[in-house]
Amino acid sequence: MGDNRTNHAFREFFETCRTRALQLALEEDRYEGDFTTLSTIDPDKMGTGYIVSKVEGVVAGVAVARQVSQSCDPGLQLTAIVNDGERVYPGGRILEVKGRIAPLLIGERTALNFMQRMSGIATRTNMYVERVSHTNASILDTRKTAPGLRYYDKDAVRIGGGVNHRFGLFDMILIKDNHIDASGGVDKAVERARAYCQEEGLKIKIETEVRSMFELKQACPAQPDIILLDNFMVDGLAEAVRWVKANGYGHILLEASGNITLHNVAEVAMTGVDYISVGELTHSVKALDLSMNIEPD
Repeated sequence: MGDNRTNHAFREFFETCRTRALQLALEEDRYEGDFTTLSTIDPDKMGTGYIVSKVEGVVAGVAVARQVSQSCDPGLQLTAIVNDGERVYPGGRILEVKGRIAPLLIGERTALNFMQRMSGIATRTNMYVERVSHTNASILDTRKTAPGLRYYDKDAVRIGGGVNHRFGLFDMILIKDNHIDASGGVDKAVERARAYCQEEGLKIKIETEVRSMFELKQACPAQPDIILLDNFMVDGLAEAVRWVKANGYGHILLEASGNITLHNVAEVAMTGVDYISVGELTHSVKALDLSMNIEPD
């Protein structure tokens, strides 16, 4: 949603974060070496490894597994059987890796850790997306990601059919309750944010949270790009949507957030909001149950 994320510096920054996280994961696992593999496996022994799913879900992280295998041994050859975003079923093979067994084993857990988390996020996201598919609402993620893994968490949301909200504090202004209270009101906070963007030459969206209809009516004349309706009941969301459209503010996008689950997300979407942000996509991840089976030549 943030405009800055398309520029070169942003892409370069997140490429660095992604690479750093992957290398750190490998380093913290093997440190001075995989002594189990080094002591039991002939370094030239060849074979094929298969990542297999024990449950149904949406696959994410195939590209990460490829990077892990290349980091462990550039000679490993990975072939995707199921691609990111596709569904896998119990017993289904997701990918195969051919080459020396020793580096396969060294990278096994790191590849699985990334793929299990990412596939869990993608699967959960897809459940939400399917629940609102009959509406115009989009499912958003939040900044409630695992430290150091934000790129991967948000990529998994995208693979699952969701939309990435802001990546960090730098690519969008999101005025929360504490900002509002410290600024003396939601209208003042939005006006100060807009003035700051003009002074600094920032071309980023301004979103503000509101906690009541009173704050909504204060916020709209300040013309933020997006208004986040925080912890509104379904009836309150519907009332907010009607008021915004009836009073000439239909160009302001509306986002619902707070206490949204699979059980009520369709009802929330039917109120007419544009976005629904769901923190549990990334802060309460249930990993997809995957394993690797290795077959020696």
